[in-house]
Amino acid sequence: MLTLEERRAKEILIVREAWLLDLGRRPYRAVWAMQKALVARRAEDRIPDGLILVEHDHVATLGRRGTREDILDPGLDVVEVERGGEATYHGPGQLVGYPILKLPDRLEVKRLVTDLEEVLVQTCRDFGIEATREGPERGVWIDGRKIASIGVAVQRHVSFHGFAHNVNTDLSYFRKIRPCGHGGDIMTSMQSILGHPVGMEDVQASVITHFQAVFGVTLRRVNLGELLPEAQGRPPGPGGPSAAG
Repeated sequence: MLTLEERRAKEILIVREAWLLDLGRRPYRAVWAMQKALVARRAEDRIPDGLILVEHDHVATLGRRGTREDILDPGLDVVEVERGGEATYHGPGQLVGYPILKLPDRLEVKRLVTDLEEVLVQTCRDFGIEATREGPERGVWIDGRKIASIGVAVQRHVSFHGFAHNVNTDLSYFRKIRPCGHGGDIMTSMQSILGHPVGMEDVQASVITHFQAVFGVTLRRVNLGELLPEAQGRPPGPGGPSAAG
């Protein structure tokens, strides 16, 4: 079996264009609906592969293995979704990425998760944080604490949902839930590790660089209306068409 590095060496000659949709800060439910609309268009080959980057307002989500018992604060907004995994939290200061990718077969899901982990491990290293994929479950870990969670779903051979990477996240919100069945203190962030806030734009740039390298794509910034013409009248995400990076 080829190692990750050997696979990258074989695939590096194949570089395709994909889109990047930077939404800034948006409510969770609106972006969830947006993902499903993009999945439908990708399944019909009306758009290429792409990546959404976004920050959300405070919300907890329950994956397929999560239950209401994982929510410890009854006042927290909760959304039940179709991704893998249990409970997690999204909020300001957390960089969330949703890859909309057509997969050859369902066996590619495990590779997708591994590749997303690799993107975030390399991003952490850019900031002097030695992260690893090795932990009690999937995700990105530092000294037994989790800095990034990953949970994906696939419909019509197209992936959605994705990763949540804690940059300057208020970690107290994780104590309002049982993240992936654990106590909230298992979570950490770049700010917590480094002792100071980290520029979100800098982290985004690092994620974009490593996503392009790991997935063999060139990301082009687009507005929402380019992907979903019916959304043309809504406020677009920042940035017009340009090379990402």
